Amino acid sequence: MRWLAWFCALNAKLSHWVLRVACLCLAGLGVVVVYGVVMRYAFNNPPPFVEQVALMLVICVAMFGAAAGVHDVGHIGLDSVVKLLPAKARLVCKAACELLVMGFALLLLSGGTEMAWSTWSNMIPTLGVSEALRYVPPILAGFLILLFALQHLLLLFANPNKA
Repeated sequence: MRWLAWFCALNAKLSHWVLRVACLCLAGLGVVVVYGVVMRYAFNNPPPFVEQVALMLVICVAMFGAAAGVHDVGHIGLDSVVKLLPAKARLVCKAACELLVMGFALLLLSGGTEMAWSTWSNMIPTLGVSEALRYVPPILAGFLILLFALQHLLLLFANPNKA
């Protein structure tokens, strides 16, 4: 089980760093929006890039925050009925939940990749970068969510008594 401990440690570090990136993006979002508002209303000179940068930062905050939330099991759980079930049924329910999360992560990963490839040649005019850049955070988040849900599933079967 040494490899599982290593995998859990790796995921903990990844979650820690992705949460830091989400926090930096949130702080950057605040700065960019305030800058845009001040420039628009105080100086009547709205910068054209503010909306697109803010959108990119919102995507980063949402995707990276969601990935960290999956690692920390910070998502909403409606488990009041599951707690009343016998141990084996609880194990099945928890495993099914992790498999559903992994399915969602695969959809996020594949959908984001498909969108990135299809928009690679399109440019965001105000930023001068490829439209595909918008899909990098969902791709990374999908990969991380997949890793984190896999960890939960492996831990669940490594110690089924905790189900």
